[in-house]
Formats: sequence, structure tokens, C-alpha cells
Amino acid sequence: MSAQTPACQLLERYYGERSTLLPIVPPQDDWLIARSMAMISDNVALRALWQAQGRAAFSPFDSAIALPDSLAAPIVLFWPKAHQLGAWWLDWLCHLLPEGSAIEIVGEHQGGIKRVPKLLEARNMACDKLDNARRCSLFATRSVKGDAPDAAWTNFSAEGLMLVSHPGVFGHGKLDDGTRLLLATLEERLPASPQRVLDMGCGDGIISAWLATRGHHVSAVDVSAFAVSACRRTLDANACEGRVVESDVYSALAGERFDLIVSNPPFHQERDITYGPSARLIEQARDHLTPRGQLVLVANAFLPYSDLLDRAFGGFEVLADDRRFKVYRAAR
Repeated sequence: MSAQTPACQLLERYYGERSTLLPIVPPQDDWLIARSMAMISDNVALRALWQAQGRAAFSPFDSAIALPDSLAAPIVLFWPKAHQLGAWWLDWLCHLLPEGSAIEIVGEHQGGIKRVPKLLEARNMACDKLDNARRCSLFATRSVKGDAPDAAWTNFSAEGLMLVSHPGVFGHGKLDDGTRLLLATLEERLPASPQRVLDMGCGDGIISAWLATRGHHVSAVDVSAFAVSACRRTLDANACEGRVVESDVYSALAGERFDLIVSNPPFHQERDITYGPSARLIEQARDHLTPRGQLVLVANAFLPYSDLLDRAFGGFEVLADDRRFKVYRAAR
């Protein structure tokens, strides 16, 4: 089995076939899973893939991360597209690991890896370039002891709410225009009586908090542990109640049904466009709606959700269209 993603192809070239690694926020790559002793990621779907192959997988918010006794396997941080998020992961590793622990950092040139040497220099960390191939680079450094990186959390106001955000969470630090259109549409269309609502892909929790302040019973899910934590913090900041859980689309919601499913679904995974999670959101929605339940979602106007909604529901309507975004409604 050969590596599939460019960063993993560089690692395969550098370490060879017998390598055993400890990847941090890795991409989905079967070659890497086979060569991992454990992994750490905020993404619950990726953690499930590693666990299915008998590998330990941890969230950065786990109270006790049980790394192997021996750290002989190289710790490899996969540099994310969001530079601030990469800096958070680096600071988090420095806090977690004994001082002087070896850390290697890999990433694509188009994903910002070229900025890493300056970031390391600013932290008085060593920087050695190990390899360069497949438009990726691999750097080596050693940890310096530091405090937990809590400063990455930021607050901002939108729609009369206080939102708590973290680098890497959708809409970090600002209200997305599509979400703004969705909320304006819901203000006109949502029944006044309390509804049991699912916020799918909750991000920083703007939709959940907006719904909760209007008396609805909110459940919120996201694949990212950062988003789940941000949503919980946003609900707390606005004295709102709601249940927030990590879930790969509906994976944590077996047997549950809602009067309304609301979503601004993602279609990017790092720099790649992917419709997989959005397709599952639509295709499986009927199984999680009450008999008169509705799915309401907002999406960029160019995205091909019309066919998915037609196949899943046999029809839909467009509630709003500002030429950039469309708000769709489909009923069970």
C-alpha cells in the first residue's frame, strides 16, 4: 500500500515502508493509518477510522491522553490550512510533551508550510529542513515548555449574541453571510411554538444560540471538537441551554428525531471541495425527522444540492436567494 496524499507521500519517501509514526491532525490516508502507533485529532470521524484499525486515537480535549510509554516513533504534526490553528497545535504539543521532545512538521506549500520556519524562530525553536517533495516540506524541531494555548479563543458579537470562536472553526471571528441569510429566513418562517431542533455542523454555535434564545429545544453536533467546545462556550456566554456533541453527521444520533434540522453545511476539507458530509446530511435527514419535520439549509448558490434534495425528499422549495446563497426547505 502506498501513500495517497502528498504530505504522506513525502513521509513515505523520507521514512520508508517500515516507519511507525505518531501523527497529529493527520489527513485520511490508509498508508498512514497502517503506520501509526496512535493519533491525535479534533476530528471525530478521523479518530473513528484509526480506532477501527485498532489504533489509539485521542482528542486534544481528552482529560488524559495516554500516549505510548515510548515516544521513539516520530511525532508528526500535519500543518493545517489555517495558520493560527497550526500555531495552536504547535503550542499545545509543547505544553503536552517533555521539553526537548522531537516534533516534525509536514505540509503542502499551498497550505502555508513555508511560514513555519519564521513561526519556530519566533518561539526560539530549532528548525531543520529534512526533505522537500510533492510540493510539500518536512521540518524538524524540538519542543520548548509553555503554557496551555488558551489565548486562541476569541469573542465577538453578532445578531445580538456573544459568540466564542477558535481558529479552524467555520466562520472564525465573523458571521458568515450565508448564515446571516439563513437566520433572517428562519425569523420569518420558523413556528413560534417550541420546536425540537438539530443544528447540524454547529460551528461556533451562532445558530444554536439564536434558536435557544427563541425558546426552541436545541441539539447541536459537529465533527470537530473545537467547534463543539466553541458552541458550548457560546451557549454559556448567552445563558442558553442546549446539548452539544461530537458527531460525524448523524453518527451520534441513532434513533433520534427532530421537528427541524437546520444547517449551513461545509463543503471544504482543507483546500479540497467535498460533498460527502452534505450528501449524508440530506440523504439521511428523513430518518431523523418527525412526521411533519423539515430540513432547512443554506448553501452557496453554485453547489449541486437541488438533485440531492429531489432524490431524498421528492421535492423542495427555495425560501431565499440573494444570488450568492440559497436557503432550501424540504419536508418529510
